[in-house]
Amino acid sequence: MGAPMARRLVEAGHEVTTWRRSDGVPVATAVDGADLIITMLSDPAAVREVLTAALPGLRPGATVVEMSTIGPGAVRELRALLPASVGLVDAPVLGSVGPAAEGTLTVLAGGDVAGWREVLGVFGSVRECGPLGSGAAMKIAVMSALVPAQVLLAETFAYGEAHGVDRNALIDVLSGTPLGTLAERLRVPSPETRYSLAHATKDLELGAWQGATMATAARARMREALAAGLGERDLTAIAGHTGGGAPRSRAVPLNLSTIPATNGMYSHAVRAGDTLYISGQAAFDEHGNIVGAGSMEAQAEHVFQVVSRILADQGAGFEDVVFIRTYLTDMEERAALGRVRRKYITGTPPASTTVEVSKLFMPGLLLEMDLIVALPR
Repeated sequence: MGAPMARRLVEAGHEVTTWRRSDGVPVATAVDGADLIITMLSDPAAVREVLTAALPGLRPGATVVEMSTIGPGAVRELRALLPASVGLVDAPVLGSVGPAAEGTLTVLAGGDVAGWREVLGVFGSVRECGPLGSGAAMKIAVMSALVPAQVLLAETFAYGEAHGVDRNALIDVLSGTPLGTLAERLRVPSPETRYSLAHATKDLELGAWQGATMATAARARMREALAAGLGERDLTAIAGHTGGGAPRSRAVPLNLSTIPATNGMYSHAVRAGDTLYISGQAAFDEHGNIVGAGSMEAQAEHVFQVVSRILADQGAGFEDVVFIRTYLTDMEERAALGRVRRKYITGTPPASTTVEVSKLFMPGLLLEMDLIVALPR
Protein backbone atom coordinates (compact mmCIF):
# COMPACT_ATOMS: atom_id res chain seq x y z
CA MET A 1 0.00 0.00 0.00
CA GLY A 2 2.76 2.45 0.90
CA ALA A 3 4.56 2.34 -2.45
CA PRO A 4 1.63 3.40 -4.70
CA MET A 5 0.57 5.99 -2.13
CA ALA A 6 4.07 7.50 -2.16
CA ARG A 7 4.01 7.60 -5.97
CA ARG A 8 0.75 9.55 -5.90
CA LEU A 9 2.30 12.12 -3.56
CA VAL A 10 5.28 12.53 -5.91
CA GLU A 11 2.96 12.88 -8.93
CA ALA A 12 1.04 15.57 -7.03
CA GLY A 13 4.24 17.60 -6.72
CA HIS A 14 5.19 16.91 -3.12
CA GLU A 15 8.78 16.36 -2.01
CA VAL A 16 8.76 12.80 -0.67
CA THR A 17 11.28 10.63 1.17
CA THR A 18 10.35 6.95 1.37
CA TRP A 19 11.58 4.49 3.98
CA ARG A 20 11.10 0.83 4.69
CA ARG A 21 12.74 -1.40 7.27
CA SER A 22 14.81 -3.23 4.65
CA ASP A 23 16.50 0.04 3.52
CA GLY A 24 19.20 -0.12 6.19
CA VAL A 25 18.82 3.62 6.88
CA PRO A 26 17.75 4.66 10.42
CA VAL A 27 14.17 5.86 10.32
CA ALA A 28 15.14 8.87 12.44
CA THR A 29 17.40 9.98 9.57
CA ALA A 30 14.62 9.50 7.02
CA VAL A 31 12.12 11.69 8.93
CA ASP A 32 14.65 14.39 9.90
CA GLY A 33 13.22 17.81 9.06
CA ALA A 34 9.96 16.47 7.56
CA ASP A 35 6.75 18.42 8.04
CA LEU A 36 4.56 15.34 7.59
CA ILE A 37 5.34 11.71 8.41
CA ILE A 38 2.96 9.05 7.06
CA THR A 39 3.09 5.49 8.41
CA MET A 40 1.56 2.54 6.56
CA LEU A 41 2.56 -0.65 8.40
CA SER A 42 1.21 -4.08 9.23
CA ASP A 43 0.06 -3.92 12.87
CA PRO A 44 0.23 -1.94 16.14
CA ALA A 45 3.57 -3.46 17.19
CA ALA A 46 5.23 -2.42 13.91
CA VAL A 47 3.91 1.14 14.21
CA ARG A 48 5.11 1.47 17.82
CA GLU A 49 8.53 0.10 16.89
CA VAL A 50 9.02 2.41 13.91
CA LEU A 51 7.76 5.60 15.58
CA THR A 52 9.79 4.92 18.72
CA ALA A 53 12.90 4.68 16.55
CA ALA A 54 11.84 7.84 14.68
CA LEU A 55 11.52 10.03 17.80
CA PRO A 56 15.03 11.58 17.60
CA GLY A 57 14.32 12.81 14.05
CA LEU A 58 10.86 14.32 14.63
CA ARG A 59 11.04 18.09 14.67
CA PRO A 60 8.70 20.22 16.81
CA GLY A 61 5.67 21.21 14.74
CA ALA A 62 5.75 18.08 12.56
CA THR A 63 2.64 15.92 12.19
CA VAL A 64 2.41 12.12 12.08
CA VAL A 65 -0.46 10.74 10.00
CA GLU A 66 -0.91 7.09 10.98
CA MET A 67 -2.67 5.28 8.10
CA SER A 68 -2.26 1.65 9.20
CA THR A 69 -5.11 -0.37 10.71
CA ILE A 70 -4.21 -0.48 14.41
CA GLY A 71 -7.37 0.36 16.37
CA PRO A 72 -8.18 3.31 18.67
CA GLY A 73 -6.32 1.88 21.68
CA ALA A 74 -3.03 1.85 19.79
CA VAL A 75 -3.68 5.42 18.59
CA ARG A 76 -4.00 6.54 22.22
CA GLU A 77 -0.69 4.81 22.99
CA LEU A 78 0.95 6.67 20.09
CA ARG A 79 -0.32 10.01 21.40
CA ALA A 80 1.34 9.24 24.72
CA LEU A 81 4.54 8.15 22.96
CA LEU A 82 4.96 11.23 20.73
CA PRO A 83 6.10 14.60 22.10
CA ALA A 84 3.33 17.14 22.69
CA SER A 85 4.96 19.35 20.02
CA VAL A 86 4.30 16.69 17.34
CA GLY A 87 0.77 16.45 15.93
CA LEU A 88 -1.00 13.14 15.38
CA VAL A 89 -3.81 12.19 13.00
CA ASP A 90 -5.19 8.68 12.58
CA ALA A 91 -6.30 8.05 9.00
CA PRO A 92 -6.70 4.37 8.06
CA VAL A 93 -8.08 3.65 4.61
CA LEU A 94 -10.72 1.51 2.95
CA GLY A 95 -9.40 -0.06 -0.24
CA SER A 96 -6.47 -2.13 -1.41
CA VAL A 97 -3.44 -1.80 -3.69
CA GLY A 98 -5.44 -1.01 -6.85
CA PRO A 99 -7.40 1.90 -5.35
CA ALA A 100 -4.18 3.12 -3.69
CA ALA A 101 -2.56 3.43 -7.13
CA GLU A 102 -5.68 5.04 -8.63
CA GLY A 103 -6.26 7.50 -5.78
CA THR A 104 -9.71 6.11 -4.99
CA LEU A 105 -9.18 5.04 -1.38
CA THR A 106 -11.56 6.19 1.35
CA VAL A 107 -9.53 7.91 4.08
CA LEU A 108 -11.15 7.69 7.53
CA ALA A 109 -9.57 10.58 9.43
CA GLY A 110 -9.60 11.20 13.16
CA GLY A 111 -8.18 14.32 14.80
CA ASP A 112 -7.32 17.72 13.41
CA VAL A 113 -6.75 17.33 9.65
CA ALA A 114 -7.18 21.01 8.80
CA GLY A 115 -3.60 21.48 7.63
CA TRP A 116 -3.36 18.17 5.76
CA ARG A 117 -6.76 17.68 4.11
CA GLU A 118 -5.35 18.48 0.65
CA VAL A 119 -2.47 16.02 1.04
CA LEU A 120 -4.79 13.25 2.22
CA GLY A 121 -7.08 14.02 -0.71
CA VAL A 122 -4.31 12.78 -3.03
CA PHE A 123 -5.19 9.25 -1.87
CA GLY A 124 -8.95 9.51 -2.43
CA SER A 125 -11.99 10.85 -0.61
CA VAL A 126 -11.43 12.04 2.96
CA ARG A 127 -14.11 11.42 5.56
CA GLU A 128 -13.53 13.28 8.84
CA CYS A 129 -14.80 10.97 11.59
CA GLY A 130 -14.24 13.12 14.68
CA PRO A 131 -11.58 13.42 17.40
CA LEU A 132 -8.30 11.51 17.50
CA GLY A 133 -8.91 7.75 17.39
CA SER A 134 -12.30 7.97 15.68
CA GLY A 135 -10.87 7.10 12.26
CA ALA A 136 -9.22 4.00 13.67
CA ALA A 137 -12.45 3.00 15.42
CA MET A 138 -14.46 3.52 12.24
CA LYS A 139 -12.08 1.31 10.23
CA ILE A 140 -12.28 -1.55 12.74
CA ALA A 141 -16.08 -1.23 12.92
CA VAL A 142 -16.36 -1.49 9.12
CA MET A 143 -14.03 -4.49 8.88
CA SER A 144 -15.90 -6.17 11.74
CA ALA A 145 -18.85 -6.31 9.33
CA LEU A 146 -17.14 -6.92 5.99
CA VAL A 147 -14.80 -9.75 6.99
CA PRO A 148 -17.39 -11.90 8.83
CA ALA A 149 -19.77 -11.33 5.90
CA GLN A 150 -17.24 -12.94 3.54
CA VAL A 151 -16.79 -15.86 5.95
CA LEU A 152 -20.59 -16.23 6.07
CA LEU A 153 -20.74 -16.37 2.28
CA ALA A 154 -17.94 -18.95 2.21
CA GLU A 155 -20.00 -21.12 4.55
CA THR A 156 -23.08 -20.49 2.41
CA PHE A 157 -21.18 -21.83 -0.60
CA ALA A 158 -20.13 -24.88 1.45
CA TYR A 159 -23.77 -25.54 2.38
CA GLY A 160 -24.81 -25.21 -1.25
CA GLU A 161 -22.06 -27.58 -2.37
CA ALA A 162 -23.17 -30.17 0.19
CA HIS A 163 -26.72 -30.00 -1.16
CA GLY A 164 -25.93 -30.02 -4.88
CA VAL A 165 -26.36 -26.28 -5.48
CA ASP A 166 -24.18 -24.92 -8.29
CA ARG A 167 -21.93 -22.19 -6.87
CA ASN A 168 -22.20 -19.88 -9.89
CA ALA A 169 -25.98 -20.21 -9.90
CA LEU A 170 -26.04 -19.41 -6.18
CA ILE A 171 -23.89 -16.30 -6.76
CA ASP A 172 -26.18 -15.26 -9.61
CA VAL A 173 -29.14 -15.39 -7.22
CA LEU A 174 -27.22 -13.58 -4.47
CA SER A 175 -26.24 -10.85 -6.95
CA GLY A 176 -29.79 -9.55 -6.71
CA THR A 177 -29.50 -9.12 -2.94
CA PRO A 178 -27.51 -6.69 -0.72
CA LEU A 179 -24.79 -9.38 -0.53
CA GLY A 180 -24.31 -9.39 -4.30
CA THR A 181 -21.07 -7.39 -4.46
CA LEU A 182 -19.33 -9.56 -1.86
CA ALA A 183 -20.63 -12.76 -3.45
CA GLU A 184 -19.20 -11.72 -6.83
CA ARG A 185 -15.84 -11.05 -5.18
CA LEU A 186 -15.77 -14.66 -3.98
CA ARG A 187 -16.83 -16.17 -7.33
CA VAL A 188 -13.18 -16.50 -8.40
CA PRO A 189 -10.70 -15.97 -5.55
CA SER A 190 -8.16 -13.27 -6.41
CA PRO A 191 -4.80 -14.66 -7.63
CA GLU A 192 -3.07 -11.56 -6.23
CA THR A 193 -3.15 -10.61 -2.58
CA ARG A 194 -5.10 -7.37 -2.26
CA TYR A 195 -6.11 -7.85 1.37
CA SER A 196 -4.32 -10.77 2.98
CA LEU A 197 -6.14 -13.29 5.09
CA ALA A 198 -3.58 -12.67 7.85
CA HIS A 199 -4.31 -8.93 7.89
CA ALA A 200 -8.07 -9.56 7.84
CA THR A 201 -7.68 -11.83 10.88
CA LYS A 202 -5.60 -9.16 12.62
CA ASP A 203 -8.31 -6.57 11.96
CA LEU A 204 -10.95 -8.83 13.52
CA GLU A 205 -8.71 -9.37 16.55
CA LEU A 206 -8.38 -5.62 17.03
CA GLY A 207 -12.16 -5.35 17.13
CA ALA A 208 -12.67 -8.21 19.60
CA TRP A 209 -15.18 -7.64 22.37
CA GLN A 210 -17.13 -10.03 24.55
CA GLY A 211 -20.51 -9.61 22.85
CA ALA A 212 -19.23 -10.05 19.27
CA THR A 213 -20.49 -13.60 18.72
CA MET A 214 -20.54 -13.54 14.90
CA ALA A 215 -17.11 -11.92 14.63
CA THR A 216 -15.76 -14.45 17.16
CA ALA A 217 -17.02 -17.35 15.05
CA ALA A 218 -15.53 -15.75 11.92
CA ARG A 219 -12.15 -15.37 13.67
CA ALA A 220 -12.16 -19.06 14.55
CA ARG A 221 -12.75 -19.92 10.87
CA MET A 222 -10.05 -17.48 9.76
CA ARG A 223 -7.53 -18.90 12.20
CA GLU A 224 -8.14 -22.37 10.80
CA ALA A 225 -7.24 -20.95 7.39
CA LEU A 226 -4.10 -19.38 8.88
CA ALA A 227 -3.13 -22.72 10.40
CA ALA A 228 -3.59 -24.25 6.94
CA GLY A 229 -0.96 -21.85 5.57
CA LEU A 230 -3.25 -19.37 3.78
CA GLY A 231 -2.16 -16.25 5.66
CA GLU A 232 -0.45 -14.58 2.69
CA ARG A 233 -3.32 -15.41 0.31
CA ASP A 234 -6.07 -12.93 -0.48
CA LEU A 235 -9.05 -12.98 1.87
CA THR A 236 -11.17 -14.41 -0.96
CA ALA A 237 -9.25 -17.68 -0.50
CA ILE A 238 -11.54 -18.34 2.47
CA ALA A 239 -14.18 -19.45 -0.02
CA GLY A 240 -12.02 -22.36 -1.18
CA HIS A 241 -10.89 -23.28 2.32
CA THR A 242 -14.40 -23.37 3.78
CA GLY A 243 -16.02 -26.34 2.11
CA GLY A 244 -17.64 -29.61 2.92
CA GLY A 245 -14.31 -31.38 2.48
CA ALA A 246 -12.07 -28.64 3.88
CA PRO A 247 -9.84 -29.96 6.67
CA ARG A 248 -10.59 -28.56 10.12
CA SER A 249 -7.59 -27.93 12.32
CA ARG A 250 -7.99 -29.62 15.70
CA ALA A 251 -5.72 -27.12 17.41
CA VAL A 252 -5.97 -23.45 16.42
CA PRO A 253 -3.20 -21.17 17.75
CA LEU A 254 -4.21 -17.67 18.87
CA ASN A 255 -1.73 -14.80 18.89
CA LEU A 256 -3.36 -11.44 19.50
CA SER A 257 -1.84 -8.23 18.21
CA THR A 258 -3.26 -6.37 21.22
CA ILE A 259 -0.85 -7.97 23.70
CA PRO A 260 2.95 -8.32 23.66
CA ALA A 261 4.16 -10.69 20.95
CA THR A 262 5.59 -14.09 21.78
CA ASN A 263 9.14 -15.11 20.89
CA GLY A 264 7.83 -17.48 18.22
CA MET A 265 8.38 -20.57 20.36
CA TYR A 266 4.83 -20.64 21.76
CA SER A 267 1.36 -19.17 21.18
CA HIS A 268 -0.57 -16.97 23.59
CA ALA A 269 -3.31 -19.59 23.58
CA VAL A 270 -4.51 -22.60 21.64
CA ARG A 271 -8.15 -23.46 21.03
CA ALA A 272 -9.13 -27.11 20.71
CA GLY A 273 -12.84 -27.46 20.09
CA ASP A 274 -14.65 -25.68 22.91
CA THR A 275 -11.59 -25.64 25.19
CA LEU A 276 -9.05 -22.82 25.35
CA TYR A 277 -5.58 -23.34 26.80
CA ILE A 278 -3.88 -20.05 27.75
CA SER A 279 -0.09 -20.09 28.00
CA GLY A 280 1.71 -18.79 31.07
CA GLN A 281 1.19 -15.02 31.16
CA ALA A 282 3.60 -12.68 32.94
CA ALA A 283 4.01 -8.94 33.46
CA PHE A 284 6.15 -7.60 30.62
CA ASP A 285 5.41 -5.11 27.85
CA GLU A 286 5.94 -5.18 24.07
CA HIS A 287 9.56 -4.11 24.55
CA GLY A 288 10.30 -6.95 26.98
CA ASN A 289 10.40 -4.63 30.01
CA ILE A 290 8.99 -5.69 33.37
CA VAL A 291 5.66 -4.06 34.25
CA GLY A 292 5.24 -3.22 37.93
CA ALA A 293 8.76 -4.09 39.05
CA GLY A 294 8.80 -5.20 42.68
CA SER A 295 5.00 -5.04 43.10
CA MET A 296 2.93 -8.24 43.17
CA GLU A 297 -0.32 -6.29 42.86
CA ALA A 298 0.87 -4.32 39.81
CA GLN A 299 2.17 -7.43 38.06
CA ALA A 300 -0.97 -9.41 38.88
CA GLU A 301 -3.15 -6.58 37.52
CA HIS A 302 -1.19 -6.62 34.25
CA VAL A 303 -1.51 -10.41 33.93
CA PHE A 304 -5.27 -10.38 34.56
CA GLN A 305 -5.70 -7.56 32.01
CA VAL A 306 -3.84 -9.58 29.37
CA VAL A 307 -5.90 -12.68 30.17
CA SER A 308 -9.12 -10.64 29.93
CA ARG A 309 -8.19 -9.60 26.37
CA ILE A 310 -7.57 -13.21 25.36
CA LEU A 311 -10.89 -14.27 26.89
CA ALA A 312 -12.79 -11.43 25.19
CA ASP A 313 -11.24 -12.39 21.86
CA GLN A 314 -12.95 -15.78 22.20
CA GLY A 315 -16.27 -14.43 23.44
CA ALA A 316 -15.54 -15.63 26.98
CA GLY A 317 -15.11 -14.13 30.44
CA PHE A 318 -13.57 -15.09 33.76
CA GLU A 319 -16.76 -16.98 34.63
CA ASP A 320 -15.75 -19.49 31.91
CA VAL A 321 -12.34 -20.21 33.46
CA VAL A 322 -12.11 -23.85 34.55
CA PHE A 323 -8.59 -23.98 35.99
CA ILE A 324 -5.88 -21.51 37.01
CA ARG A 325 -2.29 -22.44 37.82
CA THR A 326 -0.12 -19.72 39.35
CA TYR A 327 3.62 -19.75 39.94
CA LEU A 328 4.92 -17.34 42.62
CA THR A 329 8.53 -16.57 43.46
CA ASP A 330 7.46 -15.81 47.04
CA MET A 331 4.44 -17.53 48.60
CA GLU A 332 4.26 -14.73 51.19
CA GLU A 333 2.92 -12.52 48.35
CA ARG A 334 -0.19 -14.66 47.84
CA ALA A 335 -2.39 -12.22 49.81
CA ALA A 336 -1.46 -9.39 47.40
CA LEU A 337 -2.26 -11.69 44.48
CA GLY A 338 -5.58 -12.58 46.09
CA ARG A 339 -6.64 -8.93 46.32
CA VAL A 340 -6.26 -8.55 42.55
CA ARG A 341 -7.70 -11.95 41.73
CA ARG A 342 -10.92 -11.22 43.63
CA LYS A 343 -11.54 -8.22 41.34
CA TYR A 344 -11.75 -10.57 38.34
CA ILE A 345 -12.91 -13.91 39.78
CA THR A 346 -16.19 -12.82 41.35
CA GLY A 347 -18.38 -15.90 41.10
CA THR A 348 -17.81 -19.56 41.92
CA PRO A 349 -14.01 -19.95 41.92
CA PRO A 350 -12.39 -22.27 39.38
CA ALA A 351 -10.10 -25.16 40.22
CA SER A 352 -6.70 -23.72 41.14
CA THR A 353 -3.12 -24.64 41.93
CA THR A 354 -0.57 -22.19 43.36
CA VAL A 355 3.08 -23.17 43.72
CA GLU A 356 6.25 -21.39 44.77
CA VAL A 357 9.23 -21.51 42.40
CA SER A 358 12.80 -20.27 42.81
CA LYS A 359 12.70 -18.12 39.68
CA LEU A 360 10.77 -17.43 36.49
CA PHE A 361 12.00 -17.03 32.90
CA MET A 362 12.80 -13.31 33.24
CA PRO A 363 14.56 -11.70 36.24
CA GLY A 364 12.14 -9.47 38.12
CA LEU A 365 8.96 -11.43 37.38
CA LEU A 366 7.03 -12.28 40.52
CA LEU A 367 4.31 -14.49 39.04
CA GLU A 368 3.22 -16.41 35.96
CA MET A 369 -0.27 -17.77 35.33
CA ASP A 370 -1.76 -20.27 32.87
CA LEU A 371 -5.43 -21.15 32.48
CA ILE A 372 -7.89 -23.61 30.95
CA VAL A 373 -11.21 -22.17 29.75
CA ALA A 374 -14.49 -23.81 28.70
CA LEU A 375 -15.62 -21.60 25.81
CA PRO A 376 -19.29 -20.68 25.36
CA ARG A 377 -20.90 -22.59 22.51
